[in-house]
Amino acid sequence: MNTSDVDRFEKLAGQVLGLYEEMSILSKKSPNDAVNKFKLKFINRQLSESNELLAERYRPFDDFDIFSEDDVPQNSDVVFILSQYLQCMEKLRSDHVVIQNGRWYWRVEGGEGDKVDEHGYTLIRSTKPKHLKD
Repeated sequence: MNTSDVDRFEKLAGQVLGLYEEMSILSKKSPNDAVNKFKLKFINRQLSESNELLAERYRPFDDFDIFSEDDVPQNSDVVFILSQYLQCMEKLRSDHVVIQNGRWYWRVEGGEGDKVDEHGYTLIRSTKPKHLKD
């Protein structure tokens, strides 16, 4: 990963989390209702970008890419899939962060003009991985 991957990840993770939260609300009210095509278009766009970013190593399911527009999913199906993507995104992040001086940082390949360590890595401020306890 590099600095632009971190920027892309942060934006995408926030968007997927927002979709998850919105769909969770809908799913609690009407879990078996179909997702409308307008929402499905944006959900599929974020899933497609997530698949690209997560690559084979971090993707939650080998045999799932996006939802079919012909076989529209239910609200609960979307919540299930988005939660799996969020978990895998957190795994990717936790594999690329380190703690130094009590703060968490992404440790990524440095680019031109970045301050790098002896191994060519640079640090970008992050948060503690969610699965770690205090």
